Amino acid sequence: MTRSRRFWLAGTTWALSLTGMTAWAMPFVQFLSPSSRARARGAPVQVDISRLNVGSMKVIGWRGKPVYIIRRTPRDVAQLEHIEAQLKDPESVAEQQPSYARNRNRSIKPEILVVEGVCTHLGCTPKYRADDSGTGFRGLYCPCHGSKFDFAGRVYDNVPAPTNLRVPPHRYTDEGLLVIGSDGEVV
Repeated sequence: MTRSRRFWLAGTTWALSLTGMTAWAMPFVQFLSPSSRARARGAPVQVDISRLNVGSMKVIGWRGKPVYIIRRTPRDVAQLEHIEAQLKDPESVAEQQPSYARNRNRSIKPEILVVEGVCTHLGCTPKYRADDSGTGFRGLYCPCHGSKFDFAGRVYDNVPAPTNLRVPPHRYTDEGLLVIGSDGEVV
């Protein structure tokens, strides 16, 4: 046997051995990683918001709950200051949001609102009202018992819901990509 043939046989043996060990180990590695069901229960979710128009809402699921992502209009943002006298918790004192969302907008970016779409009264799903449609109300409205929330998810006074809508942990990885379920560096 020539020397080059020995090197070729040794190299091929090593390559086949590594391939075999990898194939043998893969089921064990996959067993240790969380299942798709477990990931759906709490794993962070990436959402492309680059195409979300001003004045519109996108709904995604996270931990079995709907999460509303609303691109507020300048009018919506300006209105937040003027309605504070009508709200139960305008300062967001109750722990319903991460510390970085404890502001009038209840958000990282003033034009983007991220809240769980679950009414804090009985767990119904509030409806998004971008215009007053003759009702005289703009914001999030829970038709089950009449709870109303402004465009920051803050609850109005004299409605059944006891607290503001929850703001889930979230962050921006760039201008158009939002990650829900993960705190971290805020862009």
